[in-house]
Amino acid sequence: MGKLTVVGIGPGKFSGMTFDADAAIKEADVIVGYKKYVELVMPSYPDKEFFDNGMRQEADRCREALKMASDGKNVALVCSGDSCVYGMAGLVYELAPDYDNVEVSAIPGVTAALSGSAVLGAALGHDFAVISLSDLLTPWELIEKRLDACSSADMCIALYNPGSHKRTDYLQKACDIMLRHKAPETVCGTVNNIGREGEKAAVMTLAELRDTAVDMFTTVFIGNSATKVIDGKMITPRGYRIG
Repeated sequence: MGKLTVVGIGPGKFSGMTFDADAAIKEADVIVGYKKYVELVMPSYPDKEFFDNGMRQEADRCREALKMASDGKNVALVCSGDSCVYGMAGLVYELAPDYDNVEVSAIPGVTAALSGSAVLGAALGHDFAVISLSDLLTPWELIEKRLDACSSADMCIALYNPGSHKRTDYLQKACDIMLRHKAPETVCGTVNNIGREGEKAAVMTLAELRDTAVDMFTTVFIGNSATKVIDGKMITPRGYRIG
């Protein structure tokens, strides 16, 4: 029987992986993944066989990994961040019944909401939601409803996929929705290339965020009504008595 382990590699650098993730990749015969994510792990595992493909080829990637495992190989399918949060684990489990003799499992990793929050300070110290602004798989009308509902509940929000070459105004649209319920001075932050070369963070207000340039490698953080800036860091208090 072959084995397919869907592995969350965290932000990208080796030190950001869990011990379980490292062990699964070391045990694998072949490492499969989106080209950029394979390139991130390749230097740490130079003796492995690799298979990669491009963006929007997720189903083909998972099928190839399952086929390799069905042929008896031990396969690690790597995902940036967590394997189950916008990762490939769910799709693998959906496709796995079509393949015989494959043992499937998933190993978690540190998702961008958590790693980015730590870069900014403690941005997600209280209840929060994670919402992707990509409408490739989710209708924009549904994304709007989720933004409106979470904002009206005064939740902190982490936004994934806030912009791309084709989606240049999606963050502006999202901010306009959130501004229906959140004050313009609400503390927000952005982190680019979390845990990778070129990492850059910034803290700003929600009004300023609306006109901030972002891309697919940016994670955006919107605070709640209690979020504040302390020594340049974005902090959302849990509510402990400290006085």
